[in-house]
Order: sequence, then C-alpha cells, then structure tokens
Amino acid sequence: MSAPPDVQHLAEGLLAGLPAHRRQTFSLRLDRWWPDLVAGLAALYDDPLAVADRLVRVAADGYAARPPDLLRLDEQRLLEPDWLQQPRQLGYACYADRFADDLAGVGKRIDHLEDLGVTYLHLMPLLRPRDGDNDGGYAVQDFHSVRPDLGTRDDLRDLATGLRGRGISLVLDLVLNHVAAEHAWAVAARAGDPAYRAFFHVFPDRTQPDAYEQTLPEVFPDFAPGSFTFDAELDGWVWTTFNEWQWDLNWANPAVLEEFADIVLDLANLGVEVLRLDAIAFLWKRLGTNCQNQPEVHAITQALRAVARLAAPAVAFKAEAIVGPHHLVQYLGSGAHVGRVSDLAYHNSLMVQVWSMLAAGDTRLARQALGSLPPVPTTSAWITYVRCHDDIGWAISDEDAAAVGLDGGAHRRFLSDWYAGEFPGSWAEGLVFQHNPATGDRRISGTAASLTGVARDEDAGLARMFLAHAVVAGWGGVPVVWSGDELAQPNDPAWADEPGHEDDNRWAHRPRLDAERAAGRHDLRTVAGRAFSGIAHLARVRAGLPQLHASAASEVLADTDPGVLAVLRHHASGPFVGLYNVTATWRPFPASRLRDAGLAAPYDAIGGHALTAGDDGLVWLAPYAAVWAVETA
Repeated sequence: MSAPPDVQHLAEGLLAGLPAHRRQTFSLRLDRWWPDLVAGLAALYDDPLAVADRLVRVAADGYAARPPDLLRLDEQRLLEPDWLQQPRQLGYACYADRFADDLAGVGKRIDHLEDLGVTYLHLMPLLRPRDGDNDGGYAVQDFHSVRPDLGTRDDLRDLATGLRGRGISLVLDLVLNHVAAEHAWAVAARAGDPAYRAFFHVFPDRTQPDAYEQTLPEVFPDFAPGSFTFDAELDGWVWTTFNEWQWDLNWANPAVLEEFADIVLDLANLGVEVLRLDAIAFLWKRLGTNCQNQPEVHAITQALRAVARLAAPAVAFKAEAIVGPHHLVQYLGSGAHVGRVSDLAYHNSLMVQVWSMLAAGDTRLARQALGSLPPVPTTSAWITYVRCHDDIGWAISDEDAAAVGLDGGAHRRFLSDWYAGEFPGSWAEGLVFQHNPATGDRRISGTAASLTGVARDEDAGLARMFLAHAVVAGWGGVPVVWSGDELAQPNDPAWADEPGHEDDNRWAHRPRLDAERAAGRHDLRTVAGRAFSGIAHLARVRAGLPQLHASAASEVLADTDPGVLAVLRHHASGPFVGLYNVTATWRPFPASRLRDAGLAAPYDAIGGHALTAGDDGLVWLAPYAAVWAVETA
C-alpha cells in the first residue's frame, strides 16, 4: 500500500522549496513507510488517517530542516542498515557532568573514549529537568533545551558533530511516559486549559485510581508509594507512576504522539543518532492490569519509528524496558511489529545471570534462563551490560529456578545478601537499595569493582570483572561499559553529600570520573590501567570477529561442567564458542564439544593462542577464565 495521492500532494506542497531530488526522496520514503504509520495509528485512534496526515506534516518539517551533514549520514546508514549490529560497536554510558563537567568537557575527553574503543556514547538525561529532585534527570521540564549547567543546544550539536567525526554515535534519553510537573503542558493543565489537561490522566476523585491500584505495583515503595497524586490546582488526582512530580502522559490522546514526533525529529536534527525510549513499558493504561507491556505500546513505537524513518532514517530507537524476557522480545519486534519498532533493547536477564553465576559459582540457572529466551528479529541487537546507572534487581523467575532445583525466593535473597557483603565468604561491597519488607525485594547498588571485590583482592576482583565484561561482549549486540568501571573505580564514599542524593544510594555507583585514574589508564602497574587495558583489549578483539555480528543468535550449551558457561554462535564466517569459568578453581571443557561445534583447530581469540586438550581430552579453564574460541585462521 503506497501513500494516497492526496497525502503525496500534501507532502509535495510542504516541501515545495526543496530541490527536486530531495522531494523525490521524501516521496519514496512516504510510499515505503506509510503502511507502517497507518497500521500503528489504527491500533490506537478512531481516526488514524487524520492523525497520519498531521504526522506527515511533522515529518516534512523535520526533513526540510535536516542539516546537510545529517542528510549524508542518512544515506550512509541506509547503505549499512546493520551498523548497530557490527562487532566493532562498543558502548559507554555516563552522566556528562560526572564524566567531564559539561558538554564541552565531554568533547575534550574523546581521546579517553577512543582509547577504550568506544563507538557509541550514551549521555544520561541532559534535557532540562525540573529544579531540585528530578529522578536523575528523568523529570524533564523542557525537551527542547539543555540543562543550563551543561551547556546549550549549540553545545549539544557541536558535541554530536565532534563525536561523529571520530566514529562515535551520540545516544540520548527521551522520556516518554511522563513529564515534570513544571513542564509547560502541566502548567497549562493547571491553569485550566482543557486541551492540555487531556495530555494527562486526571481523575475527579479516588474511585478510578483505587480501581487501578488493585493491580498496580509500586516502583519506589520507600519514597514514592502509590501511583496517583492529588493536585489542588487541577482539583483532581493525576497519575504519577514514579514520583508525585512526574506526571504520566495520556498516550490515548493523539496530540501527545504528535508532540513527541516533533521532539524526536528535533533531537535527530541536533545530531542524536540513537534515542533511548525511557519507561516505554508504562505508556498505555488498562484497568485490571499492571499497566505495563500493553500491546498499544508497540503500536505507539511503530508510529514514531515510521515518522523518524520519513525524516531522519539514520536515527535508531532503543527500548528501555526492564521487563520479563518473554515480554522483552516484543520491544525488538514480534508478529506484525517485526522490523517496525525498536532496533535495540536492554538484555537485563543476561546482566542478572552474570552476577548470579559469579556469586553462586554455578551456571545451571543461567543456562536455564538464557537458553529459554525466545528468538529476536535478526535485524535487531541486544544492549548487553555488566551494570548500568540503575540498581540491580534480581529478575529471576521462580519457574527457571525450580527447573534447576532452586527456590526462586531463596536464591534472590542469597544474591542480595551476597552483594551486600552480608553472606559468609562474600567479596562484594554493595549497598541495599529499596528494601521492601512486604515482598522481600532487596535490590543492590554498586560499581563493578565494588561488586566483584577488587578492593579486597585485586587480582581475583579484576579477573571477575574482566570475565563479566567478556560474557556481555561475547554475547553479540552492543556491549556497554558504565563510566568508571573501565578504571575499576569503587563506590563513591561521599555519594550522599550532594544535595538531592542523600536518599538514593544509586549515586554510589555513579562516581565522577577519577581524573588521576584516567590519566594513568595505560599504566599496567595500576589497578586502573589493568582494568582499562583489559576492556580495551576485548573491544579490539571483538571488532575483528565477524562471528559476533548481532544477527547471529547465541545458543547456550547444555550439560557442561556446572562452573562453565558455554555459548555457541553460528555465523557464515564460522562458529564461535565462548567459554566462561565462573569459579575460583580450574574447570574442564571437553575438546570434543569444540569439534562438534565445527572447530577443528580452535584458537582463543582473547588469549591469542591455540586451544589444546590434555591426554584426558579436556581443555582446562583457569579460574575466572574467559575464552573466545574460533577456527584457527
């Protein structure tokens, strides 16, 4: 189904001032993406064609304003549609001010990123938030301006341009579920504007909120219980999933979608290449459910993705959906949404299983959980990570635990105790975050170095940390390093001293980049130098292994030694077997299984040597060893 003649005529008129070849490009894109746009809108609104017309206007305006260098980037990305799936990708995530004070400072530290092998830089929320407590920047007051202490829109554009010139894509957060209570839309709603009141979920009394809360979980039970807040100026209860000053948006109102389409293209035209769609799972509200992962969420994403493809096809979407594995796959596309929603999604399950394996010294639960994941579209990629800005919640299902003879609740309690340093023999120095006595939920904060015990035993801690990064880098997709972990920075002891941080110990694992450690990042006599060189080595090796292209699926091998995780990847260039010993003792792996995988002469790409078996036919893996086995060239 091509775009109707009247829609093409509309677009032609809107772009009348552009050269003929550019008008033709937009026309071709409109024919290509019109069906996806309309299909997404039809699942949401009573009059999808009227909404589609308005979104075509937004797309045409964004396309007309797109700078020449970004038009060229669009062409490059269209010629390499799998750019995010390439094994050369290595991500880095940080807060701009904690990495380098401001946006200009980030530009001065590109050498640090290049030395590590970074190609993908995720700067945490930097659009202007509300003053005071703002959930780490996720309570946005203005999507079209930058935090004043970080710089200006021009500074953001200059940084994006500078990064792109060095082969690094800029990634920013776009908070979709809510805005700050001080956002212009909320201000207008309070002032009595009915059009903007309809941007939010507002109820005259507690009848409907009470009905919804029968099935709604609490996100922050310690400091933001409940999901609704009374606002006297609104004279009503407004939906506030996260905090009372974060107002949930009503995506059933097409005007909200139209505003966000404009925001997406504005950020794209500043040079942002990947948009992290924050809190995407919460967008659609349905009574009697937990109001997460509703099917309309994927229709919204499809519509926004179609608009972006019309005006700025270089832009990719990343779904921030920390949900169960079987729900998670839907954010990369399933059924009618395959190839039409997000390009990237967080592999939260892999992160959780890495920490579980290290604490337990056992891979059987990980094999069960990771081996039962449904397949994802071959055009998508996982974001893999050892940790992120958030706490670690133990998303381990009771079913997976029971399948390997564990009690799910007991194992989750064990992990919390272990990483809080409360379990006998633990080497970890984490902090308990958001303990909920009613459910027993105890999440954990901590840097990678603190959670792997580097301060207690430098050699063993660094080995565990390297192993963890090797697992996520060897899974495929885009591995992302959280700022400071590449330097083995410990928890920030002064995390509570900054105003607004005192009640949120996640700031312990968001330390400001240690300038002294960064300056000595190439000194192998230091813990920082050893950590940095190890991760940089993984990035270099990874970039040369086509087997780690994200289109190849990872298969967890069954019936290995309990201390060994073995991951097989089939790719046209040849097989890849990742071997990971999660214990402090030597562990065996049969050489015959490497041969069965297609490796006649296996070579460890990380270690740079042939893999040989002893007389017993076993390859013996050193404590916390990571091996990437490929065929000898």
